[in-house]
Amino acid sequence: MRQSVLPRLALLALIWGSSFLWIKLADRGFPPVEVTFARLALGAAVLFPVVLVRREEVPRSAAFWGQIVVAALFANALPYLLFALAEQSVGSSTAGIINATTPLWTVLLALAVRYQRSVTGWQGAGLIAGFGGTLLIFSPWHSAAGVAYAGGLECLGASVCYAIGYIYMDKFLARRGLSPIALSACQLLAAALLLALALPVSGARAPHVSAASLAGLAILGVLGTGIAYVLNYQIIASEGATVASTVTYLLPVVAIVLGVVVLGETVTAAALAGIALVLIGVALTRRRQKTATGRQARRTGPAAMKKLPSTRRDLDGTAAGADPPGNREGHEAAGHEGAR
Repeated sequence: MRQSVLPRLALLALIWGSSFLWIKLADRGFPPVEVTFARLALGAAVLFPVVLVRREEVPRSAAFWGQIVVAALFANALPYLLFALAEQSVGSSTAGIINATTPLWTVLLALAVRYQRSVTGWQGAGLIAGFGGTLLIFSPWHSAAGVAYAGGLECLGASVCYAIGYIYMDKFLARRGLSPIALSACQLLAAALLLALALPVSGARAPHVSAASLAGLAILGVLGTGIAYVLNYQIIASEGATVASTVTYLLPVVAIVLGVVVLGETVTAAALAGIALVLIGVALTRRRQKTATGRQARRTGPAAMKKLPSTRRDLDGTAAGADPPGNREGHEAAGHEGAR
């Protein structure tokens, strides 16, 4: 990793990791459905001009757009809405911590549906460590009113939705020949339209607009759901998906620090131990991919490495919105963002 990329990685981690803070602030003034719709619409409004300037191709067939709508439902609309709902009752740091379990659910679901056909010893150890950490985070033995109430389960549901979305995107969208920026823009647009359909029937309360909630909503949409995708794509293009994916490990740290410092939230020792185990588990579940790629590189040399396809056996769940949707490299660095 070149030192010149470190400031961009740090900025991306700050933008995506702070998304949970901005959701919390936006929730204070707007209903969750409106928060979700606005962030999706603002994100699409940022990305489509980039697509036009770059003269990127956009999907034209109805079948392709139908697949984008399915991906948008599971990778954007549902998890974004669930996190907005959850942060009405749980802290932003808690949401960021639970979001970090997304890669673990991705591996587990890929095995369950036979999209990934086997699990290595490293991956098995990673799943055990990761879900052991998840159990520590929820600590159901302490109190039925702990993280395991509705808000915590909504965060968990959002993480599972991301996992479903990443598997679906890897199977149906990742190798269709379109850039991740174009696919991301189209996916955010589709998700915004899905939320627009929900607005009239959501029964949402009247908004109580304040400077903090309005700023939170604007930053969440423009930075966290728009500009961050462009920055992520630039890092992938210049440094590769593996380097870009290291941001995954920084997101819960940023969420915890901002939650404690800015919002005065408290984080238990069990939750800190749990997130440490989750991140260790994520690292172990990805070990096989790196090892296998390294062996292939030694056999074939650098030139052949450029031609290596991404396959279902490489799926680690750290893909696009995030969350960054798009091609396989586009997802590689997204799994953590979560509420991004």
